[in-house]
Amino acid sequence: MLQLAIVNGPNLNLVGTREVDIYGGQSLEAYYKTLEEQFPQVSFSFYQSNVEGELINYLHQCRGKVRGIIFNGGGYTHTSIAIADAIAAIQIPVVEVHISNIHAREEFRQHSYTAAKSVGCITGLGLKGYALATQYFVDTLSPETT
Repeated sequence: MLQLAIVNGPNLNLVGTREVDIYGGQSLEAYYKTLEEQFPQVSFSFYQSNVEGELINYLHQCRGKVRGIIFNGGGYTHTSIAIADAIAAIQIPVVEVHISNIHAREEFRQHSYTAAKSVGCITGLGLKGYALATQYFVDTLSPETT
């Protein structure tokens, strides 16, 4: 079974209730159930933190446990060189996902430090971005080893 981690940063625990016009009305927890049904060949681990250092620690802990990471750094996307360095250091392919189109938002949101260390970036397609990133890993990674 293919092991993937979905890692979400600050305020993403509020998806479904926060700025519904931007992030939609479905919670990530509810969406994860749909994702698991859509990809029965994938074993997901889910993690969310509002704390930069905890995100870095979790990324480090993924070494040897998962084949790919789907990462939404939230606001840290635009500010955290430390998270970008962690992504580069762990040597696990990362697909960056953003629910909203960061390029159509405020100017400060249009730059991503973490995208430069990721294999790809999906932005603006709502929660479906997580499924698209999962499909990428299903298509490109073999499930045999972790």
